[in-house]
Order: sequence, then structure tokens, then C-alpha cells
Amino acid sequence: MIRVVNIVGTRPNLVKMAAVLEAQRARPEVFEPFLLHTGQHRDPAMSERLFAELELPAPDVTLAVDGKGQAEQIGLMMAELEHALPQLRPDLVVVVGDVNSTAAGALAASMLGIPVAHVEAGLRSFDDTMPEELNRVVVDAVSNLLFVSEESGVTNLRREGRPEAGIHLIGNVMIDTLVRFRSKAALRNPAAALGVSGRYGVLTLHRPSNVDSAAALGPLLRAIGEVSQHLPIVFPIHPRTRNRLEASGLGSALAAISGLHCTEPLGYLDMVALLERATVLLTDSGGLQEESTYLGLPCLTLRDNTERPATVTDGTNQVVGTRPARVRQEIERVLDGDIPAPRRPPLWDGASAQRLADVLANLDNDKAAVAG
Repeated sequence: MIRVVNIVGTRPNLVKMAAVLEAQRARPEVFEPFLLHTGQHRDPAMSERLFAELELPAPDVTLAVDGKGQAEQIGLMMAELEHALPQLRPDLVVVVGDVNSTAAGALAASMLGIPVAHVEAGLRSFDDTMPEELNRVVVDAVSNLLFVSEESGVTNLRREGRPEAGIHLIGNVMIDTLVRFRSKAALRNPAAALGVSGRYGVLTLHRPSNVDSAAALGPLLRAIGEVSQHLPIVFPIHPRTRNRLEASGLGSALAAISGLHCTEPLGYLDMVALLERATVLLTDSGGLQEESTYLGLPCLTLRDNTERPATVTDGTNQVVGTRPARVRQEIERVLDGDIPAPRRPPLWDGASAQRLADVLANLDNDKAAVAG
């Protein structure tokens, strides 16, 4: 029996962990799973609503951490986790993705001598200005088991000298959740509820490089606003972005753009339904790059890089940067029908969490192997 503490803290964590936890709970003879929530995302749309929609159990432990910057938040979480983890006595801690909760969970467990499994290991943007990139590198460095979603992750981990025995290419657990709930999401139509019909685009923005500076955010939104006069754009606004819009004074200008349909953050099912019927996605989100690839939706990534190159080489994503002229040009290209054929990376088939559970189950009789 493997006693597993699964750590989450943000919306993307929950989407990925829904598949991981379901696979563990399906094998009660092998796994004794616990769910620990760091409290990193507290907005109901970013956390509470997802627990219900993803059919996740209530957390066994919920922390109350309120740090502002990356270092402060990770430090406060680690201090809480150093008390919480020994009480749960885990054989293994599982962390997913690249957020601060992931880094805190991996570091705290490692310092306590608890083996760590990182789901979505090996992804690299090679942009050290991204907080998430620092988290990815640190988490992989202290993890014993590295579960990889695409081939680039295997290449990166080998280049960094990680032991081959600990690297496992299993596919994308986020896609498992999409496969599981896609038919349920299809019953919804959030675009129609906003008065949008026919062709439309979807916009999401939350990366600090895009939203923290009015000098960066303003021109980008103006360019998208121009496009929205020809193609309606639905814009679910992340809490971070909402705060920056209000602080910069851009919020009122945004509200005046008739083709831009702003809304509060959507639940998981509504977001999948929105993407399912969309013509194009404009985003700086890594997870949405992956989901749009599975759905066959053209995606324009508003960044200069991506840590998920399979969405470009084997999917429907194109990294276009943030220059307004380029963004307008690429949207027009999609509207003219110049788009890649739908493709999906290998092992993005809805069974990745099952493969992860298989690896762990094979280690059940050898706890030393789990410890690496």
C-alpha cells in the first residue's frame, strides 16, 4: 500500500489532479490517497467551483497561505507543509505542473526526506524570466519520479542529467480530464449566454509579462479590440488581469469595445464548451495550448516561447508573440482558413493517469525504488 499526498493549489493543478486522483482511487488495494490544498487560489471560480465540476473530494488538508511575491508565497507554504506532511505520514508526495504550490510541495517533501513524483516534468521554455520556469527546474531537480507529458520533456531531463530510471513518458493527464468531461461540457453554451453567435474567438491573459505593465497590455488589447469588430472575442478575465486592468485604468476603455465580450472567470465545463465552439484561441496559458490542440482548435500563443513545443510540432498551436501587427495578421490568417490540420501528440489519449498509476503500482512492493 502506497500512502500518497497529492498537492494542489491552483486551477490548472485541479484539472490535472482530477485524473491523477481518480486513477489512485480506482485502486484502493494499492493506494491510500490524500488531497492537500495550499490555498494559493481562493477565488470561487478558480477553486471551489472546480471541485464540484471535476468531481474532486474535499481536501483532507487546506492551508491558509497569503504571500504576495513568488519567494514569499513559496516560503510560507513550505513552513506550513513542514508541519502538515509529517502528520499525514506519506510514502510519496505527488505534485503537478509548475505553480508556486508545486515548488513548495516538492521542496518541503524533499527536505523532510519524502520521495517526490512530479507530473508534467521536463517542460522548458528556456526563459528564466518566467516564474514558472524557475519552479519547473527546481521541482525536477528534487523529484525522484518524473512523469513526462511529451517527448521534449524526456530530452530536457536527459540533458540535465536526471537518472533514466526515474523518467516516465506517460502522456498528458490534463487531456485525461478533458476526455472524461467533454461530453458533459457539450451540453453548455456560454457564448450564447453572452449574446455571441456564429464565429467567435476566445482570449485569455494572465502572464506577468503580458498583464503587469500597461505599456505591454494596452497595445495588445487595442489590437485585439480592432479584430473584435470583425470577429467577436470572448474574454474571461483572470483575477490577476482584472486587478491590473483596474490599477492601470484600462478597464473602462476595454468595456467600451463592442466586439469584446468580457466575463468573469469561467468554470471548467463552461471553458471547455467555449473552446469547443470557438474559431480561434488567443492565450498565454500553457494548459489552454494543450486543450486546444486536443480539440483541434487553432491557437495563437501570445508569448515569444512555449514550454509545450508538441502543441506546435504535433498540434494546432502557433507562437506569435505580442506585437499588435503580428497578432492582427495571424488572426486574419486563421479567419482566411490558413490553419494546420488537427493533430494530437503521442499518448494524449485519455489514459495518461492510468499509466502513471501503473508505474507506481509496480513500485508498491519496493518502497526503496519509489525513493529512487
